[in-house]
This record gives sequence, structure tokens and C-alpha cells, in this order.
Amino acid sequence: MGMKFFSKKRIVKVTSGLLLLLFLLSFSLTAHKAGDTFSPKEKLSDYGFFSGELKQLNPTENVVPYELNSTLFSNYAEKLRFVYMPAGKQVSYREKGVLDFPEGTYLIKNFYYPFDFRHPEKGRRIIETRLLVHTNEGWQAWPYYWNDEQTEAYYDVAGETTEINYINESGKKIKAPYYVPNKNECKGCHSYNQQMQPIGPSVAELNKAMNYADGSKNQLEYWKQKNLLTKLPDINSVPKMPVWNDPQTGSLNERARAYLDINCSHCHRTGGPAETSGLLLNYDEHDATATGINKSPVATGKGSAGRLFDIVPGKPDESILLHRMQTNDPGEAMPELGREQVHREAVELIYTWIKNMDTPSK
Repeated sequence: MGMKFFSKKRIVKVTSGLLLLLFLLSFSLTAHKAGDTFSPKEKLSDYGFFSGELKQLNPTENVVPYELNSTLFSNYAEKLRFVYMPAGKQVSYREKGVLDFPEGTYLIKNFYYPFDFRHPEKGRRIIETRLLVHTNEGWQAWPYYWNDEQTEAYYDVAGETTEINYINESGKKIKAPYYVPNKNECKGCHSYNQQMQPIGPSVAELNKAMNYADGSKNQLEYWKQKNLLTKLPDINSVPKMPVWNDPQTGSLNERARAYLDINCSHCHRTGGPAETSGLLLNYDEHDATATGINKSPVATGKGSAGRLFDIVPGKPDESILLHRMQTNDPGEAMPELGREQVHREAVELIYTWIKNMDTPSK
């Protein structure tokens, strides 16, 4: 069979077709990668947030650690928190201490237990890592569960129940269940006006000093210095949350309110899932009745334990709020998640607060 030669016209046509095919393929691959940006990866290591051995949780250069003034109780688990924002993106300070995180932000929260709380150097077990991701469709929660070998955490939408063993700060051996919430349960706490929102990293909670590699610095000023935060006013004019268990940071009333804010107000606030209860526990709520003082419950069922008011000034043992903190009954305990154990120190704080409350305050 003789060899057939292509004309220049046909060569141009074939070449144009190949270029079009390559362009479409390239576009398809790019779109696929863009789509993957907001799709959960199978393994935590796939994100590249940490360098070296994964369990060491050593952040890469573009991942910034952060701390909160008053922290959410989760069965005595310790937490390491980090934030990642795409290069060139910034979080914007808004009125009343609200932070607007840009699309592409990852809030990375790792839950762990030291084997011995008195000696953290003896090692730890990481249980879970929760990613809260600001996608082009809003915030999404992606839970990851760590393997027993502590070499990897895997995307797990179904949730897990495990057992924890550790020695607490008093030297007592603790053995308790630990429940890792499923993907849908994350929405229960993070819902605000029927949309997911972060809970912890507000201006008031981030307004504190943190130790960085180059020294100690206020976190908000550090973020501004690193071009991660814009529109920050003078640091002395922005809100600051008291540390609930540090008397040097605020009065008894202020610290009790700070504890209730971080642990309860993500539901108990205007726009929150428990708004209809009428009990509003956000720190800046000033109406005494709304904060529970001499307020009858709307619908608590057996959760009231026969008590008539959410908070009875001077009478903690008659206050529904304290009862729901003290019980482990799943139908009565509050908050509903992360409460397989009673937070003894917080119960003592709220007991003392109510006991010393003679008139509605704040």
C-alpha cells in the first residue's frame, strides 16, 4: 500500500483539532482540581497542613496556630487549633468583633489526651481532627478519626465511639467513653441563622498573647503583622473575653458568663438552634430574664428535674441550668455533645456564681 501524504490544509486541520482536544483536556483537569479544593480528602495528611511525622502536628509555614481565652469543654480533651488561609487572602475585622474569614479558609482543631495530664512529655493520643472549611457554598464540617497507630486520620462522616484512658491532674486514672460526632451533628452546634458558622475564633476569644517562634505577641496584632487580618482597630478598643478559670482576668460574673458563652451560646442565642427556648447565654446579652434569672423554662421535660426556673439567684440547687451541667443523663445533660463526663470545675464556678447572685447582673 502506498504512503499517503497529508496536505498542508489537512495538517493544519488535524493540528487545530489536537490543540482543541488538549485545551479541553487541560480545562477539564483544571476544573477538576478546582472542584477538589472543596471536596474532603481521604486522609488528613493529603492536605499538607503538617510537616514531618503527622502526629507531631508541626504546622507548615502557611498554617498558623491559635488559642482562645475561654475554651469549649469536650470531655476534658486538650485541643490544638490552627488556621489556614489561601495565599494573599485575609480575614476582615467587622463591627462588634466579628471576623469574616475568606473563602478557602480551613479551621483545624485537633482533640487529644495526654497519657498523664501531670506529665505531658510522656506522650498523648490524638482522637480526632475536625476541619471547618469555608467553601464557595458556605462553611462545611469534615471530621477525621485517627488510627490506633497515630500515623494517620481518615475522613469519617459516620462518627465513632471509642474509649479513653488517661491520668488526670489529680493523679486519678480515668476510663471513659468518647464519642466523635458525625458530619451532620456538627451542624447542630455550628448553625447560626440556619447556616454553618465557626464557634471559637472571634475577636474577643483571640484577643490574647500567644508564644510564637519569634516571641510572644497578641494574636490579633500578629495576624495583622503577617497580613492575615485587615481593618483591626487599636487593640485596646476591641473586645476581650475573660478566661473562665482565671480570676485575674475578670469578676466571678464575667468569668461565669464567659464560660456559658463559649459552651452554650452557639445554640442559646438569637439565631441559634435553641433560640425558641428564650434562654440566651451569649456574653453580650443584657436582659436578666433572657439569661435565665427567674425564668421559667419553655419545654425541658425531665431536664428540669422538677425545678421551676433556669437560674434562681442564691439557690444553685434549685436552678435548672446547674442541674443540666451536673447530670450525665443523655436526655438531660447540656451541652448535648462532648458531655460524657461532667465538667467538675465549671460546675463549681457556676454553683458559686449563682450562690453569690443576689440581684440580676450584667
